[in-house]
Amino acid sequence: MRQKHMAVRTHALDFWMARAAVLVVAGLQFLLVNDFSWGPRWLAPVIELLLLAPLSMATAWVQTRARQATTEEHFHLVGRSRRLIRRAALGLTILITFMNFVALYFLVRALLGGHAGSAQTLLIDAVNIWVTNVIAFTLWYWSIDRGGPASRGLTSKTYGDFQFPQMVIQDERLKDWSPGFIDYLFLSFTNATAFSPTDTMPLSPRAKLLMMAEASLSLLTIALVAARAVNILA
Repeated sequence: MRQKHMAVRTHALDFWMARAAVLVVAGLQFLLVNDFSWGPRWLAPVIELLLLAPLSMATAWVQTRARQATTEEHFHLVGRSRRLIRRAALGLTILITFMNFVALYFLVRALLGGHAGSAQTLLIDAVNIWVTNVIAFTLWYWSIDRGGPASRGLTSKTYGDFQFPQMVIQDERLKDWSPGFIDYLFLSFTNATAFSPTDTMPLSPRAKLLMMAEASLSLLTIALVAARAVNILA
């Protein structure tokens, strides 16, 4: 039984990396050179950090419960708690994605209006928004695939949103392999640079829509904003 639900206790480092990713996003939002935020510049990152603190404590508490669980009922109680945490984490991810989209909107509007500031600050903000875009969709992929961290290993009926290369390789060492946060970060980065899947294939409609959205935002940032800034510098 404990082996069956080992996924509840594995990838513990992934949760720390997810928290660090949110901290990076909050820092990037503070570092936007131009005023491309909705409301005060500090509002969104402060809300994100205020949401992150209780989420982190709740996750740590549930992981402790998972380590102490010994029966099927215990594990399902753990799974239910983690699913509640997942919903709150998805809310945080929605906020990050929305605020980054708002920043990109204001940046493009300022660019088209001819008052986007200097080319140097435009490039800095374009890179800032692009990096935030990669992190935001990493959190999306990590949170939805196979029910997210809350459900992996708790049910065999969870549908996979992505197919990783390790899942189709006939190797006994990879029999119990499951993707971690770094795998989703790589997926997000390659999709934002190649504008298409590379080694990992989207399987579900929501995964395909998310990858389309990320590639579109990335393409808009690079092609319209960064390219225009380079032209100004030239």
